[in-house]
Amino acid sequence: MPASPSTARAINDRLALRLLQQEGPLTAGQLKQLTGLSRPTVADLVERLGAAGLIAVVGEAGEQRRGPNAKLYGIVADRAHLAALDVRTEGVAVAVADLVGRVLAEASVPIAGDTGTGPALEQAVALVERVAKEAGAERLHTVGIGAPGLVDPSSGELRDSTGLPEWHRRLVATLQERLPEARVSVENETNLAALAEQRDGAAQDRDTFVLLWLGHGTGAAVVLDGSLRRGASGGTGEIGFLPVPGTPSLPTSTDCEGGFHSLAGAVAVVELAAEHGISVQASEAGVVRAAVDVVRGAVGQMGAESLGGAAPAGAFLDALADRLAVGVASVVAILDPGCVVLGGEVGQAGGTELAARVRDRIARMTPLPTEVRATTLGGGAVLRGALLTARDRAQEELFEPGGVGRPDGGQGPSSPPPGRSVGLSRPWR
Repeated sequence: MPASPSTARAINDRLALRLLQQEGPLTAGQLKQLTGLSRPTVADLVERLGAAGLIAVVGEAGEQRRGPNAKLYGIVADRAHLAALDVRTEGVAVAVADLVGRVLAEASVPIAGDTGTGPALEQAVALVERVAKEAGAERLHTVGIGAPGLVDPSSGELRDSTGLPEWHRRLVATLQERLPEARVSVENETNLAALAEQRDGAAQDRDTFVLLWLGHGTGAAVVLDGSLRRGASGGTGEIGFLPVPGTPSLPTSTDCEGGFHSLAGAVAVVELAAEHGISVQASEAGVVRAAVDVVRGAVGQMGAESLGGAAPAGAFLDALADRLAVGVASVVAILDPGCVVLGGEVGQAGGTELAARVRDRIARMTPLPTEVRATTLGGGAVLRGALLTARDRAQEELFEPGGVGRPDGGQGPSSPPPGRSVGLSRPWR
């Protein structure tokens, strides 16, 4: 059946908005060329989107002809403001951006482990409000949160996870209460990191890959054919619980000690460095900072001219690669992703030096060809992924046929309920 006139207009509007998101400001002539639409149709959609407050004239572009310069149209970036949160056990980082994803303000605050649930929530929410004020955002349209733990696929809420602070689980509800007009959603931090690496990082050319997160703990995100796979309970990628050789015990349903976490978590990395005679100085920033320092220091020594000075560093990196290869080989044997990205702060510190060592070991352990790449985003991938999901969700609502021109900015009954996690496909690539 041919599309009705209203449906055709909606399709054309969304196509134009996507192009403006991807390409930046465009003239009506450029929109005509890129969309293949007629000049009158482009003129109509430009007028319609302008009246809806979604696009505006942002400048002029000279053309190879006489007469006035062509108007440049761009998305009205301050039509909506977004917030992204990276929630860790030791603190929270916040960024506030406009509708096109340009970061306007960001900050972080540490939250001590002995902080009570109420005070911790107040610190986190107050940070969001402060950063929003600094960004000039009167209200937030969408808030995306990245947090450790399992996200229930049916409710989109964090499940009760042993070892994680209670304020993590209560943060979504608290933010929704304090920001009643905003859409608030939460996603597993490693999944968001994978989205960021797929859009802007080391996996931009891959529709199938696995991200191995190496930070305070370990995790994995599985992207197959361009889509994130969460599993029946939201637990796909909980690689910290993977039973592996080289640990004194087996993991349990409530504790990943004895699993892959015991080989590759930050504490294990620091202990491994000490075993190889690499001094580890106490870091005020905690064990993750210490793990990053020893890995980065070892990589740096590998470039030193003195072979004697590089020997302990090389042995440490070899031993760490041996450990990582155990987890990577298990993932490769089951999923055959073709590419594994070593992510997180420790993966970034190891860089191509560590990735090459893991790749060489995987080549000997499996017949399945597998690239091993180092992250290009590191620990910042979680915040970037949260911002991308917030932007996608806001644009989907504002740009949908029922949302264009609505005075509430698309925040009507047709919007999805707060707290639901969003998909990680790439609608704006």
